[in-house]
Amino acid sequence: MADKLISLAELSRATPSKPVRGASEQLPPGAPPTLQDLTECLMFSPGDGRIWLNGARMLLIHNSGIGALRRELIESMGLARARGIMLRTGYHCGARDAALIKERFPEADILALFAAGPIIHAIEGAVKVEPVHFEFDMNLGTYYGEFLWHHSSEDDEHIAHFGIGTEPACWMQTGYATGYTSAMVGRLILYREVECRSTGSSICRLIGKPAEEWDDAEADLADLNAEPFVSTGGRSVTAHSRNDKGALPTSLLVDPTPAQDSDMVGISSAFNAACHMLRRVAPTQATVLFTGESGVGKEMFARMLHRISPRHDEPFVAINCAAIPENLMESELFGVERGAYTGATQSRAGRFERADGGTLFLDEIATLSLVAQGKLLRALQEGEVERVGGSRTLKVDVRVVAATNVDLRAAAQRGEFREDLFFRLNVFPIHLPPLRERKEDIPLLMTHFLHRFTQRHGRQISGFTPRTADTLLAYDFPGNIRELQNLVERGVISAPDGGAIDLAHLFTSGERLAQPMFSIGTRGQLAASPNDPPPASPTKTAAASTGSGAILELFGGKDPSRLSLQEIEDTIIDHCLGEVKGNVSEAARRLGLTRAQLSYRLSRRSTGE
Repeated sequence: MADKLISLAELSRATPSKPVRGASEQLPPGAPPTLQDLTECLMFSPGDGRIWLNGARMLLIHNSGIGALRRELIESMGLARARGIMLRTGYHCGARDAALIKERFPEADILALFAAGPIIHAIEGAVKVEPVHFEFDMNLGTYYGEFLWHHSSEDDEHIAHFGIGTEPACWMQTGYATGYTSAMVGRLILYREVECRSTGSSICRLIGKPAEEWDDAEADLADLNAEPFVSTGGRSVTAHSRNDKGALPTSLLVDPTPAQDSDMVGISSAFNAACHMLRRVAPTQATVLFTGESGVGKEMFARMLHRISPRHDEPFVAINCAAIPENLMESELFGVERGAYTGATQSRAGRFERADGGTLFLDEIATLSLVAQGKLLRALQEGEVERVGGSRTLKVDVRVVAATNVDLRAAAQRGEFREDLFFRLNVFPIHLPPLRERKEDIPLLMTHFLHRFTQRHGRQISGFTPRTADTLLAYDFPGNIRELQNLVERGVISAPDGGAIDLAHLFTSGERLAQPMFSIGTRGQLAASPNDPPPASPTKTAAASTGSGAILELFGGKDPSRLSLQEIEDTIIDHCLGEVKGNVSEAARRLGLTRAQLSYRLSRRSTGE
């Protein structure tokens, strides 16, 4: 099934209009997804030891086990760091549930999707949620929510281990609410417990609103960040000492400029893992190799490595190896003496000399010729360079940091990259994940870039429309963070002053959205995903969605609306497996499933379940 090219005309037709504002009192009784709808998403497969919630694997675990983990974290790491870990874990779960609910109920009203969060959290056994009031206006970028929590699982364990204290203790649940709502709104919505059973209250009370509307949100934002050098949604805090494992940051200051180009933003587990590795290697002199796709932020990580290292007061020198002609690479790296060749009218220091005492960043290092690789290897091993046309060696103290979007190990095996240089660079590799693997970070990045570009271009933009947030959260971003940054800047420029960024302001240059997927609509008919036009009638659905009747052919000429859900699913899976010649991993990728999810569906068919 070919990727779909999106045009402005298609966007205006394709996305059904949905309310962009609402309040909890406006939610009609029985609006999907209901409690019954959501419980039907939970499936148990005891025969193979797995539980599924809308296709995502879940676990049943003793609450006392979580309590024991919580206690060990607090006693070994201190209260502040333990709270941060639990908060970020909850955020990940909330953001993941929001994505699952959107996928499962693509036609549901956004107000109902907001209301589904408390229900799914209760189904998972964490807490009974009683909404007091919540309201939102996506065009204005506003949100306010107030909820009561009954039977908090976290309070039960915290009180059992530590008794009544002075601070709220529902950390994972607060993180869950923050992650779920942020993923729904497309910006960072920060929640705070204003009452908690762990402080002696009879009930827990939670309030949520955009992070910038809290006057004293710095400590909350610091807890969301795995490392002190990470920013959250356009706000940053100063680095603080970690000598006291449990101490709160001693200096938490809002950056006077809301969003800097050098800010690192993220909360996903993959992003946090990279940040932890960065902090571990920064105080050392080790060579670091950043790997990852184009646009994931390798140079930003390299600059942050320099900023938090002992060399931070010395130069940071960067060179893009792909941008320098091969015949000039040696002189760029090592310098040139006057008269060394025609046109060399004066002596010039190379990048190694200019970075003496500091850090030299070699971007796209895989593009170096084998000759240049050999000369670079000698400089790294000996710690000295010789200018082109020179007769003396110069000692340099440089920490080399390299980056590549190529698998250097495979390139070395093919003879395209020197193996000895690869091992010299691969002392401490850090892989930076693509944006499609850190979906939880997209709302934070959207807010971060919105702040940056509204300030830079002097625009007043309220936020993102619901369909824009949905589309960006579902988009695969082949250009990664760089592409998201460019899309948001384009939207800031194109959107009207005081208005919200809509899809027509973003996808204007032939971007490819995700492959069309199919679900079952509220009346049982085959329905397209939210980014595709809704079917005009059951008999015209397949032909209209492709313009050639390909879907009718897929189902053997049968009307898809008259087939059962299982028949539709089996047909699509069989067709996709046939296209990829039985490759289950590739079929799962095309279907938008994990390999485990597709294997489960195939095994269920083979056993006749």
